[in-house]
Amino acid sequence: MWTVAVDQTRCMGTGLCAGSRPDRFVLDGARARPVDERIDPDDGVLDVAETCPTEAISVRDSDGTLLAPEL
Repeated sequence: MWTVAVDQTRCMGTGLCAGSRPDRFVLDGARARPVDERIDPDDGVLDVAETCPTEAISVRDSDGTLLAPEL
């Protein structure tokens, strides 16, 4: 299982994540949030995290290792 989070202090609410993966992200007011915080591995979510313009989306594996965005 992976954990997906959106840093609300960094999110600008561009909607790129929700537009690319509406099954995984939604806009909640002016900010995005994950539909589910715990997901099965999904390379598409890694892609979305890597393309977030403010790097607000983080994806971690089950032991807490950061998978995306790459630092």
